[in-house]
Amino acid sequence: MDLVIGRVVKTHGVRGEVVVDIRTDDPAGRFAVGTRLRGRAPRTAGGGETEYEVTAARMHAGRLLLSLAGVGGRDEADRLRGTLFVIDAADVDSGDDPDEFYDHELEGLPVATVGGESVGTVREVLHLPGGELLSVTTGDGREVLVPFVREIVPTVTREGIEIDPPDGLIDPVED
Repeated sequence: MDLVIGRVVKTHGVRGEVVVDIRTDDPAGRFAVGTRLRGRAPRTAGGGETEYEVTAARMHAGRLLLSLAGVGGRDEADRLRGTLFVIDAADVDSGDDPDEFYDHELEGLPVATVGGESVGTVREVLHLPGGELLSVTTGDGREVLVPFVREIVPTVTREGIEIDPPDGLIDPVED
């Protein structure tokens, strides 16, 4: 299983730098010059995996800018938009912090409402430009996308997840 450590959100300048949304607690180590990154293209681009070598990394306006070997211009860099940089889940542990989890630790967990009503199980964590979503498979096989924000997901433990869904999130609102 893989963990997402970053996502290419856009290009920067004309020399092929990419802006990366960091999703790791060790960006200096994960994106150090010389590091080889596994990049997974978005599903819309075929979802293939390519290896990249970091040739330069710097922070700019609170974002990470990366230069990658073989990516020499804006057009080449723009084709990487949406690419996820991933690592093997076996290489990391979320540790003892009760508020930090990796995607693979959440997948398969039961989901219930704060009132105790079973909703389903987490199928995957989706990392989208607008934020993270929990893809939950309900007991009847439907997929429910739950915004992974504290107001809706107040409790996450290694045993399960409690959600406080607004009206219409789990079941359609009747007219």
